[in-house]
Amino acid sequence: MGDRIRVVQKIVEAKKNRQALFEGIVIAIKGGENPSFVVRRLGEQNIAIERIFPALLPSIEKVQVLKKGTPGVKHAKLYYLRSKSPREIEKIYTRASRKNKPVPQKPKVPVAKRKSVLKLKNAKNKTSKITSKH
Repeated sequence: MGDRIRVVQKIVEAKKNRQALFEGIVIAIKGGENPSFVVRRLGEQNIAIERIFPALLPSIEKVQVLKKGTPGVKHAKLYYLRSKSPREIEKIYTRASRKNKPVPQKPKVPVAKRKSVLKLKNAKNKTSKITSKH
């Protein structure tokens, strides 16, 4: 859910074969007897186009995942994206990915090593103070 995908569909016209590409965001996945998924993209002049693809459609050659959706978006259906601009949608995903990013932890330094480092720092500070007085 929320993945940016490219659906490659084989179309036969007269005696010619061609491939039709449809690239957009998956906003819904429906299961059951006839599973399907809904893909939404913005076309010319920012007109939204939604297509419902049956998952078992024989003319679908392949489905490529271009960009993985973030797990922080907690909705089963992303119909609320219909009222958002592309900039707002990108903002939602960056905010969710930032929230789910693990916080890097500092490496643990053994206690004995910490004490020796503190002694060295104190020794350096004392020598610099002494030299600055003269």
